[in-house]
Amino acid sequence: MLLELEAPIKICGDIHGQYTDLLRLFEYGGFPPEANYLFLGDYVDRGRQSLETICLLLAYKIKYPENFFLLRGNHECSQINRIYGFYDECKRRYNIKLWKTFTDCFNCLPVCAVIDEKIICMHGGLSPELTNLEQIHRIMRPIEVPDTGLLCDLLWSDPEKDMQGWQDNERGVSYIFGPDVIANFLKKNDMDLVCRAHQVVEEGYEFFAKRQLVTLFSAPNYCGEFDNSGALMSVDETLMCSFQILKSQEKKNVPQARPRTPKYVN
Repeated sequence: MLLELEAPIKICGDIHGQYTDLLRLFEYGGFPPEANYLFLGDYVDRGRQSLETICLLLAYKIKYPENFFLLRGNHECSQINRIYGFYDECKRRYNIKLWKTFTDCFNCLPVCAVIDEKIICMHGGLSPELTNLEQIHRIMRPIEVPDTGLLCDLLWSDPEKDMQGWQDNERGVSYIFGPDVIANFLKKNDMDLVCRAHQVVEEGYEFFAKRQLVTLFSAPNYCGEFDNSGALMSVDETLMCSFQILKSQEKKNVPQARPRTPKYVN
């Protein structure tokens, strides 16, 4: 359940069925195997082309298994994508059996990656139950996402700047955690950065806790409702991080006010 990867690598956040924007990401970063990729989950739901999105990503994983990596997001879970669009898309375009096949696939996806022992990546965030990385190695696959516990938190938790420690998450699932939690985790594990997705951020990326955590979101103009950009993060051989910004095609030439804080996405 824990991938051990090496730089250089490009990291992408939520895609949510925005297939044309996924193709634009590859145009920016280079189509595989020109570059190595790590995706942080949430490939399906919300957008109109979840099937094209997940099929392309899985095809690249099969074609380039040592260069292309997919983590599980909270929407790679039957309880969630049964409600938020993927089930309906499978049923409308093909059949329910296809959705069940994808469910079996999602139940086997890894949930965390470490790049050169210094950057830890997951979809959601940290967990109060996480004391060492061996705990993630010990999670058995296939597995459904439980309502509580380590696996749930890795896919659902969120950072919160105006607090310390842990509190219940307003999503109704998992926790929010403060900058002190991030600092303590990184120090204990001799790491430099937490890289996660799971929240809309206006520029496609946003640092937190004195640049000890970064949120990536790679679906611009999310759901047609947010005037956000998407981003991918490039990590070079020295672990220097840089960002490529994907503007909304619909609104890239229209100046508009944008929300300044991360938005919660179920």
